[in-house]
Amino acid sequence: MRQSHADEFMEFAAGRTGHLFRSACLLTSGDTHLAEDLVQETLSRLYVKWGRVSRVDNPAGYAQTVLVRTFLTYRRRRSAEERPLGELPDIPIIAGSDPLLRLALLQALGQLPPKDRAVVVLRYWEDRSVEETADAMNASSAAVRTRSTRALARLRAQLGGSLAELVSAH
Repeated sequence: MRQSHADEFMEFAAGRTGHLFRSACLLTSGDTHLAEDLVQETLSRLYVKWGRVSRVDNPAGYAQTVLVRTFLTYRRRRSAEERPLGELPDIPIIAGSDPLLRLALLQALGQLPPKDRAVVVLRYWEDRSVEETADAMNASSAAVRTRSTRALARLRAQLGGSLAELVSAH
């Protein structure tokens, strides 16, 4: 890779790493170690193809797509010996956020199947359209709409009145 491309990539990576990490934390239900691995894998894939990626209209959107696909691939390949933890690891709290609400939401997200979780993160955290989400997940728009509806219903069922109590208490 030419030096200018390498410098351009380093600038892009420095500006996007935080955003990619936050999205990866949501996808992994707060598993910061796995989130770091996903971001590293995403950036390494982007680096290899940076000559082409840098010419697309939205390299940041492309990076998010690579992150989601990397997450979904990881979930499919996960070893049978690995077991999810019953408790969330320590995660940094953003100033001004409610830690109880954040933990409740992360825990509820963690109960969703990986593809449903990816749809919720892309549609409602990343604020992507149905079509953009479908493209990122390599799925149809109808599948994204169906997953969105089912995932939100599961979240409502899991959170029940506890979410309203957490929101109204603060």
